[in-house]
Amino acid sequence: MSEPKIVVLDRLQTGESANPSPEKILAGIPRTRVSNQYADGTQQFFCGTWSSTSGKWRIRYTEHEFCVLTEGRVRIESVGGDRHEFRAGDAFVVPAGFEGTWEVVEPCKKWYAVFEAKE
Repeated sequence: MSEPKIVVLDRLQTGESANPSPEKILAGIPRTRVSNQYADGTQQFFCGTWSSTSGKWRIRYTEHEFCVLTEGRVRIESVGGDRHEFRAGDAFVVPAGFEGTWEVVEPCKKWYAVFEAKE
């Protein structure tokens, strides 16, 4: 077995388009990009960068996601009406099972780390 190596994440990767499904979009025409920069061997943990233009769409999380917003402003609201606004520099976790909306108020970028248990 080889020794585990440190993975250096690269902010400059361009990533790929990862737009919300049209049926989930509630406002705007959000254009998103994701650059997954690390995945463990079990495919349960991964991390990278994500960016989006303005828009609003429905979300339903099956994974736990840790986010650090590096640019812009977002508003997340649960189906029960719990509402949070985050700006560049804010860090937060969206837990598995969360349902609601994600709104990009100002074009944003974030670092993410996701854990999704395999069943």
